[in-house]
Amino acid sequence: MAKLEIENFEAFRALEGKSLPEGNWITVSQEMINDFAKATGDHQWIHVDVEKAKKHSPFKKPVAHGFMSVSMLSKLLEDLIKIKSVKMGVNYGLNKVRFPCPVLVDSRLRLVGSIAHIEEYGDKGLKVIWNCTVEIKGNDKPACVAEFISLMFS
Repeated sequence: MAKLEIENFEAFRALEGKSLPEGNWITVSQEMINDFAKATGDHQWIHVDVEKAKKHSPFKKPVAHGFMSVSMLSKLLEDLIKIKSVKMGVNYGLNKVRFPCPVLVDSRLRLVGSIAHIEEYGDKGLKVIWNCTVEIKGNDKPACVAEFISLMFS
């Protein structure tokens, strides 16, 4: 999938209500899960203890943290779209988040989504509400469904 490149906010506004291209598949490795555990301090065995997960988890392998999939949204969006005039972007928050299906180690994820709403923010900014679904390859249920909000400044 080629990244969608937009010149400026004016061109970006024309995408409101439209779908984004589908993202590339990325594999969630045990190393990624372990790094997320280190960053958050959440070392629950279902995430980081491979042997115990094989024996005691109903999934028979480690499961990524639910918040790991939502934390990936910024990067997954960045891989899909670039607005050339943007000098800075920040996460503003989330309106809705659900984790319908666990992400097992070695699962492949991708982002599909749309631009739900765009509004002015200050003199040189936009507030964008993104509808995001993090799909799991081979699974009918997604890893994460979120209404994600970002601010961008030119």
